[in-house]
Amino acid sequence: MPVEIERRSFTVREIRADDGENGPVITGYAAVFNQPSEDLGGFVEFIEPGAFAASLGRDDVRALWNHNADYPLGRMRAGTLRLDEDETGLAFRINMPDTQYARDLMVSMRRGDVDQMSFGFSTVRDRWAQNENGLVVRTLVEVQLYDVSPVTYPAYSQTSAQVRSSLEAFKAGAQAGAADAGGRAITQARNRNLLRRLQLLKIR
Repeated sequence: MPVEIERRSFTVREIRADDGENGPVITGYAAVFNQPSEDLGGFVEFIEPGAFAASLGRDDVRALWNHNADYPLGRMRAGTLRLDEDETGLAFRINMPDTQYARDLMVSMRRGDVDQMSFGFSTVRDRWAQNENGLVVRTLVEVQLYDVSPVTYPAYSQTSAQVRSSLEAFKAGAQAGAADAGGRAITQARNRNLLRRLQLLKIR
């Protein structure tokens, strides 16, 4: 079964395009922990601290321009992309290549035309819940990370068919649980009423 890649985008609070000792660099955050996403089609999503840790220790993640593999910006194995988890989220540092598209991107970022980051991933472990307001919440516990990308105009965050299936299964389970709870409440109320009647009969 082919891997279904999801993408999430963030307007980064602090993203910088600077001239480093070894050439231009971009720094900032590709993801932020414990912050609610936009509505992803019936649910919102949080990223749990540590969600990227296993992948960062195992996978050769790339930095791309607009998620396009024809425009690589950096790579972990090459040492031109650095990714670290801290208390805020997934921090990145890209040592930009000396290519025309990379130089154009640096100009756009310095002008403020590009200020959003996106990351491509597949889910290893997640957790579903429903809060007191009835909002369905998905928490990403562990993901496999494929790339991080500055993006010009991110599309609506993509969720895989597997995620949509999980959402429907969770909703069905929640509805069934609510129905069971309602049935139990009715039964308990009937039992209490029956007990009161028996007690009244004994008194008489």
